[in-house]
Amino acid sequence: MLFKLSTRVRGSGKVGQMSTLLNEAFDVVAKQAGKTRQAFLIIDEADSLASARDTAQSHHEDKVAVNTIIQKVDDLRRHSGRILVFLCTNRAGALDPAIVRRAARTEEFARPSEQEREELFRMDLEGLNIKDQTIHELVRLTGARDGQPAFTFSDLRSKLLPDALCRAFPSRALIADDLIHAAKEVRPSPAVRNGA
Repeated sequence: MLFKLSTRVRGSGKVGQMSTLLNEAFDVVAKQAGKTRQAFLIIDEADSLASARDTAQSHHEDKVAVNTIIQKVDDLRRHSGRILVFLCTNRAGALDPAIVRRAARTEEFARPSEQEREELFRMDLEGLNIKDQTIHELVRLTGARDGQPAFTFSDLRSKLLPDALCRAFPSRALIADDLIHAAKEVRPSPAVRNGA
């Protein structure tokens, strides 16, 4: 079973509400896993729920939430590894060190390399008769340039390709120029500072 915990668990700001909602969420996952099943809990934008408690802007409720997550993760050990918790963030350095220490594994997803961008373009544009020269130019244009970082996977799929399609739709088929213009005009997501 797969469960997703979003920032809605922060509640409406009432005292104690966030820790109550966190407890309830973990309890639902544990109950659904029961004694034999596996469950996965994904905490998206984890830095908004589990930021370091020693920062000046850390509010009391935020500190309580981090303490609650730590306790609930520790409680999951009684399930002998049948419940896995994934914390996803763009700001790993902002996570509380006590949360990070409990991680069995840490994965970092960097911006795609030239080869990865080329593979993605070839896969996504297959069947459209886009020439190698255009693919190579797209790879070049989506790399780090003019003081900007390279495009992320999300930038390519959620920004560049839709932008190119919008240039053609609804009157004609997508052509190489649409892709090149989009690659020149769409801006990559800024690099996020890891800590703050």
